[in-house]
Amino acid sequence: MKTRHVSLPYGDTEVGVDIPEENIIGVYSPEEVPPVSDIRREVRRALENPIGSGRLDELARGKKRVVIVADDNTRLTPADLILPPVLDALNAAGVPDGAITLIIALGTHRFMTDEEILKKFGPEVVRRITIRNHPFRDLDSLVDLGTTENGTKIMINREVCEADFVIGVGSIVPHHIPGFAGGSKIIQPGVSGEDTTAETHLLSVRAPRSYLGVLENPVRRELDSIARKVGLNIIFNTVLNRYGEVVEAFFGDVEAAFRKGVERSKKVFSVNIPQAADIVVSSSHPCDIEFWQAHKTLYPSDLAVKEKGIIIIVTPCYEGVAMTHDDILEVTGESSGRLREMVERGEVRDKVAAALAIAWAQVKERETVFIVSHGIDKETADKLGFIHFSSVQEALDEALKRKGSSSGITVLTHAADMLPVLD
Repeated sequence: MKTRHVSLPYGDTEVGVDIPEENIIGVYSPEEVPPVSDIRREVRRALENPIGSGRLDELARGKKRVVIVADDNTRLTPADLILPPVLDALNAAGVPDGAITLIIALGTHRFMTDEEILKKFGPEVVRRITIRNHPFRDLDSLVDLGTTENGTKIMINREVCEADFVIGVGSIVPHHIPGFAGGSKIIQPGVSGEDTTAETHLLSVRAPRSYLGVLENPVRRELDSIARKVGLNIIFNTVLNRYGEVVEAFFGDVEAAFRKGVERSKKVFSVNIPQAADIVVSSSHPCDIEFWQAHKTLYPSDLAVKEKGIIIIVTPCYEGVAMTHDDILEVTGESSGRLREMVERGEVRDKVAAALAIAWAQVKERETVFIVSHGIDKETADKLGFIHFSSVQEALDEALKRKGSSSGITVLTHAADMLPVLD
C-alpha cells in the first residue's frame, strides 16, 4: 500500500503521519501568499489611504488622551512593526507619546508578562508609550455603559472609556464566534468585562453550528453595537499569511475597513474541498498555547468532516486547557442541552467557559474527537470528552479501524485559521 508522509505544524516543530495515498481527499493549507516586502511602508500606505474615514493625522488632531487597543500574544499581529508608524502619525497630529496608552486586549486571557510584552510590541514601542494589561475581572477598572438594544450589559475598561480617541489594532482571520476576528472584536471581548463577554459568547451558541466565516450574524452586530457605544474611532487591521507575515493592511472606519479586510482574508484562508471526509486530521497551529486557543481547530474540522466522522486534533497546548478558566473541566462532560439548562438556572459560575463548553459539545455530539497533545494528558482529555493518543499515527490508525480502510481523509495544516468550503 502506497502512503504519503504528511508533516503538520506542532508549536515550533513538526509532527508527521503516513496516510494511505488512496484515502487522501486532500492536504489543505491557507493560500501561499507572499508578504509585503516592507511592513512599515505598507503601514504608511494604509494610513495614507483610509477606508471610509479621514487620515489619522487629521482625526487625532487636538486629542489629549489617546488609547490604542491591541491584541495579545495569542495573535500573530506584528505590533512591533505596525505601531511605530502609527505613533509617528499621532505625533504628527500633535499627540505626544506621553499622551498615548496601549491597553492589551486580553479578553479573558491571562496577563502578558513583561518579557512577552517586549517581544510582542518591541523595544521602541515599550520605550515610547505606557502599556498595560486589561484587568477584565477588576470591577473598579471597568465602566458600566448600560446595555445594548438586545440587553447585553456593557462593561468596558475605564481607560478606554476615558480616552478622547481610541484606535483598535489587530488582524482579520475566520473566527467561530463573530464570523471573523478583527474590527470591533478588539473591544468585545478585547477590553470588556467578563460578564459582557459571557453574553456575546452565549449568543454565539444559540445556533447549532458556529458562525465561522459568516460575516453577517447576530454576534458581529452585537460587537459593532458595543464598539459604537464605547467610541472606537478607528481601526488598523492586517491580513496575515500562514506564516504570520503581513499580506495587506487596512486602516479606517471600524466597519468599512474591517469588511474590506474580510474580503482579503477570505482569499487567504478559504480552501475549497470537493467532499466531506470520514476523518479530518487538523493542526491547531498557530493557536498552540492552550486549548482555550486550540479549540478553534474544531470548527473548521466540523465543516470538513461527515456527521459521525472523526476529527483528530493535533496540538501542543503548552499551558494546558485554560489558565484563566481552570474550572471549565467541571462542565465539559455535559451535553449542550444540559449546559444551557445549567446556565439558565444560574448553576454555572463561569459563563464564558460554559459558552465554549457548549460549542465543544455541539461538535462532539456530531463527531468523535481524538486529540494528540503533550500538554493535555489522557485524564484531562477524558474530561474534555476527547480520546487521547500519543502520536498522530496512532490516532489515524485507530480512526481507520473505526471508520473503515476505505475512509476518505482530509488534512488541515493550519486548521484554527482556516475556512473550509465544500464544493
